[in-house]
Amino acid sequence: MRIALDAMGGDFAPGPIVQGAVEAVRSQKGTEVILVGDRAKIESVLADCGADGHGLEIFHCTQTVEMDESPVEALRRKRDNSISRCWELLAAGRVEALVSAGSTGAVVAGGLLQKRFLRGVKRPGIAVVLPTALGPCVMLDVGANVTPKPEHLFQYGVMGSLFAQHILKIDNPRISLMNVGSEEQKGNELAKETHALFDKSHLKERFTGNIEGRDIYKGQAHVIVCDGFVGNVVLKVCEGLVEMILNNAAEELLSRLPAEHHTTARRAFEALMQRYDYSEYGGAPLLGIDGICIICHGASGAPAIRNAIRVAGSFAQNQINEMITAELSGLS
Repeated sequence: MRIALDAMGGDFAPGPIVQGAVEAVRSQKGTEVILVGDRAKIESVLADCGADGHGLEIFHCTQTVEMDESPVEALRRKRDNSISRCWELLAAGRVEALVSAGSTGAVVAGGLLQKRFLRGVKRPGIAVVLPTALGPCVMLDVGANVTPKPEHLFQYGVMGSLFAQHILKIDNPRISLMNVGSEEQKGNELAKETHALFDKSHLKERFTGNIEGRDIYKGQAHVIVCDGFVGNVVLKVCEGLVEMILNNAAEELLSRLPAEHHTTARRAFEALMQRYDYSEYGGAPLLGIDGICIICHGASGAPAIRNAIRVAGSFAQNQINEMITAELSGLS
């Protein structure tokens, strides 16, 4: 599998991004990565990694979209940016997937400008895997579409259900709609109309109705549908809250334990942190795109990039896009 990797995207690029690619081609048989970005900087990192170039290719470009720039304006002003070049490689069929830890808005905008939607998909959505008390669940959208229509949210339910079934290996995944209350009449018009679409659809037997934010981690749903504004806020709140609670708990426990038990306690908390570490899930797929696009956390290190490349391979192997197209065509 050939993957275009935005080597310049991310808070610490290109170092950990290129390192993640090197680890991926060494550990994942049949994986080839095109590193898109500044050739001199990429080659410097490759030399530091001791990479022999096997499975790696460099596609030189001169510009980068910064995190604080307007995504659409930056893409139009900086034509030779690494994100756009990744999308062009995908559109030309030179790669099967792209991976980026750069500006999420720019990655999504790049796909929208290319108009690379799967047949039948109205708007793509970012799907993120969250840990719960009963196993993983998937929530979408978390930032691609902040002003969706009911039909967009319904399609997120369709795509998320296929992702949960074939990537997370969950039989008959339960679908819920994020809302301000569990009662059917709760919420704004978008929520009410979306609820009605699920109720009269082929997914009605697996649609459990509304879910409140506090119930996410209880594992009540395998697929959580929401608009991109709400999803992004929920994701960032959960990220910060988990980090704060675990750090405070570790500090409190260590302060009360005898010194001889500190090593064991630290190992336990490190294992717990790993369970909730975004890097273990390898990025979030932009579902609904003709091709594979994996969006990584801006602070991604080498393990996160390596895992994102692995997820891209799994996505292709399970033919998720073909299933999405088939299911949506059956509804038209």
